[in-house]
Amino acid sequence: MDIRTADMELCTSILRNLDTCILGKHEEIERLLIAVMAGGHVLLEDVPGTGKTQLVKALAKSIGGQFRRIQCNPDLLPTDITGVSIYHPKQESFLFRPGPVMTNILLADEINRATTKTQSALLEAMEEGHVTVDGDTYELPRPFMLLATQNPIEFEGTYTLPEAQLDRFMMKLSLGYPSAEDERRMITSSSGDHPSDRVQPVLDMTDMISIQRQVTEVHVDDAVGNYIIELVRGTREHTSILLGASPRAAIALTKAAKAHAFLRQRDYVTPDDVKALASYVLSHRLLLRTEARMNGLRGEDIVSQIVQSTKVPVRLER
Repeated sequence: MDIRTADMELCTSILRNLDTCILGKHEEIERLLIAVMAGGHVLLEDVPGTGKTQLVKALAKSIGGQFRRIQCNPDLLPTDITGVSIYHPKQESFLFRPGPVMTNILLADEINRATTKTQSALLEAMEEGHVTVDGDTYELPRPFMLLATQNPIEFEGTYTLPEAQLDRFMMKLSLGYPSAEDERRMITSSSGDHPSDRVQPVLDMTDMISIQRQVTEVHVDDAVGNYIIELVRGTREHTSILLGASPRAAIALTKAAKAHAFLRQRDYVTPDDVKALASYVLSHRLLLRTEARMNGLRGEDIVSQIVQSTKVPVRLER
């Protein structure tokens, strides 16, 4: 497979766009782009004010797709997301009124403020790319990506995301606070509008579909595939984990590793591609035992232990 130079330039332009909006977070922005290239959904978990929503808006503008935003709250109903069938007296029939889910990029802001019933309305869309309303199935635009944000600190009026939904997010990312220098640049360059308001599209959905198609063609050697399986199975056998990563996690890690390799202009995946993303793909899918949580262990810590203890495949050439 020959990686097209034009597609690489488009990916670089997206990164450049986003770097101007969120200062000093190039690695985090790159991981977000990797998830998009791999066709995955992303959960952005961080404290308020770190730029999560602005990052998603800038991404949507950069790739030129349809963009909708849902501000989640306890009053939000499932039909407020999927759409609703309304009776039309003149036509004497029900007409489907699409909800905001009918878009390319859907931002679910503060998703943990929506009730679990409302959150479940997104499960079908995230996994199968369509929604069912009143017995009728409606296909979503292609590609479809859900980018959700949540605040890990505030618990009042929030609902924990169920494991089934967490498993459908390819990655969980966090921006974190900026460095002192980057924060100083934000203050001195601050004007009336946000940098994301000035972002211009650098590609369209046709280009993104082409990039995603090329990503799927990146080669994964059997040895690297076995390495991914060993990492995932390691989460199921770890003594501190009650519920390990699912087969869906192994598929997600493979897709993400392909996108990581593509972004580095390679048409094959290396173990380093897998190691670079393992924590972001696997940690949020793990259910830790009570003792582990009481000892302050996190999913990221355990995934790091598993990566360090798993033998990396090496090919010797003469």
